[in-house]
Amino acid sequence: QVQLAESGGGSVQAGGSLKLSCGFSRNTYSRYCLGWFRQAPGKEREGVVVIDSDGNTSYSDSVKGRFTMSKDNAKNTLYLEMNSLKPEDTAMYYCAAPCAYCTGPYCLGRTSSGYWGQGTQVTVSS
Repeated sequence: QVQLAESGGGSVQAGGSLKLSCGFSRNTYSRYCLGWFRQAPGKEREGVVVIDSDGNTSYSDSVKGRFTMSKDNAKNTLYLEMNSLKPEDTAMYYCAAPCAYCTGPYCLGRTSSGYWGQGTQVTVSS
């Protein structure tokens, strides 16, 4: 079973930065697409960025150029560095492994399958 645990959320002013971390079960990355998803109040969950088992990343258009995902396999940790934050980035952020052996674009759209962390809140004030 895949286990995921996020940390690093908080409150920041617009234009600021935050870095999220996600610890995952050993060997998860070799089989599963891993990534970050978010859900704002009253909105559907959406994919932010994912990395598939071949190492290819796929970003949502809304965060391209501002967010960067990285992965440390030795530490079994996924990171999301968020810069130039906007109020519309306010959401609960989830680390997830939505599907096994799936490509990035497909994985980015898998918002309700697979394994999920408990989420961490990010609030951006104007």
